[in-house]
Amino acid sequence: MHSKIRIIGVPMDLGQSLRGVDMGPSALRYAGLASRLQRLGHQVEDAGNIEVPVRGTVPEPGQGLVFLPQIVQTCELIYAAGRQAVADGFLPIFLGGDHSMSIGTVGGISHDRTTGLLWIDAHGDYNTPDTSPSGNIHGMPLATLRGLGAAELVNIGRPGPKIDPEDVLVIGLRDLDVTERRLLKQSRMGLYTMREIDERGIADVAREALRRLNHVDRIHVSLDMDSLDPVYAPGVGTPVPGGLSYREAHLLMEILADHGRVGSIDVVEVNPMLDDKNRTAQVAVTLLTSLLGKSII
Repeated sequence: MHSKIRIIGVPMDLGQSLRGVDMGPSALRYAGLASRLQRLGHQVEDAGNIEVPVRGTVPEPGQGLVFLPQIVQTCELIYAAGRQAVADGFLPIFLGGDHSMSIGTVGGISHDRTTGLLWIDAHGDYNTPDTSPSGNIHGMPLATLRGLGAAELVNIGRPGPKIDPEDVLVIGLRDLDVTERRLLKQSRMGLYTMREIDERGIADVAREALRRLNHVDRIHVSLDMDSLDPVYAPGVGTPVPGGLSYREAHLLMEILADHGRVGSIDVVEVNPMLDDKNRTAQVAVTLLTSLLGKSII
């Protein structure tokens, strides 16, 4: 089934400490995302980039949540863009940018309909201002979407939580902070660690996750490229050994494509400054094409 796709860039590097992830949207475009989706028969519209404050022009606070006002401002714009894309009948693909942008993406696409969330990530992103060792907001978006943490972030777009815990499945977990681990265990979300993937296989995990989302109107896929092993995706800010293999990630995307209910996507944490000849962006684009219908036969 061919889709109308709207590409939305989010060149944001405000949610974490390393520079360079703001160039992720350009790297993904350079890797040929639009043309490869068009060859699959999709109608593709590139809406350009969300306006994001340039980090070097913003004074860095000495304590507390780093760049909080600027991230709130940007995520409000992302929320509106996601909501509008859905209203216009497009499947939005958000190109990041650090993972704090998903506070806006998931909020916007879930504004008018029940949404399931597949959060594919090495990390839980379930810290709050009280538990975060760093204060970096890219470690908090999933907790924020569940209504935990700073009110300014929780209430972006509309007040309160944006998604129910039973409608969230986290895939690829392998690096958690101590307090974050406790919060995740209490969260009632579906949690699939790399050990479980090793024991059961990615196909079994993917199909179970999809069964758990049978009741929702649409599925949003939030793909953090650090979910893959750094051997395959070196250009990320927080690489963790032991992640998804190239084929495991492809199979996951292929199973999601077969299911046919993915209605929005974000791909985050592509950092060309840390990459090898744009390899991570190229892998990301290949995964996106598999998710949107490219098959072997």
